[in-house]
Amino acid sequence: MDYAASAARWFTLWNHIEVEGNAPVIYHGLVTRYMEPHRAYHTLSHIQDCLVDFAGCRHLAVNPNAVEMAIWFHDAVYDPKAKDNEEQSAALAMEILGRALLPEHFRRAVADLIMATKHLTVPTDPDARMLVDIDLGILGKSEERFDAYERQIRTEYQWVPLKEFAIARTGILKAFLDRPSIYATRFFRDRYERVARQNLAHSLDRLNAII
Repeated sequence: MDYAASAARWFTLWNHIEVEGNAPVIYHGLVTRYMEPHRAYHTLSHIQDCLVDFAGCRHLAVNPNAVEMAIWFHDAVYDPKAKDNEEQSAALAMEILGRALLPEHFRRAVADLIMATKHLTVPTDPDARMLVDIDLGILGKSEERFDAYERQIRTEYQWVPLKEFAIARTGILKAFLDRPSIYATRFFRDRYERVARQNLAHSLDRLNAII
């Protein structure tokens, strides 16, 4: 999906929810955030990939507009040195969508979905399960794309010494691999589980060689 296509997707969503607010200004504000120079993976391309995956399962969502809005905002605030990116992104969504006069229940749904992307536990809410699987879709992409993702993550954490990074990254990836299933929904298990496990195993082998 290119820039024009992602913009069209944004304005289609905005028209679906039929609210006040300056959609172009909000869109360009989000794009500016996703173009920050310290980002390598958490960019507009990641949002575009998420939207492509969501298009395949939108019909399964309980509140598809909230899920799609959460996709747009879930990495709006991203500082690799911070521990509260999801909280800050959720707060930003609440603020911006509040100014657009979206109802409280919708804004809260979006914020809760964003918080699920901390990936601390497997969500029970079906839309949150869908969103976390969308966010983890990269794990099940081709080996070439997954390896590019791993390099992009390393670039975002280039300030961390290599061995220290490898130890921390090993813990994160192993936690996903140790789950009974990486993906919380059948849709994404069928689509990505097998390849994701292969990609994670290969990455862990590389990281263990550094450690």
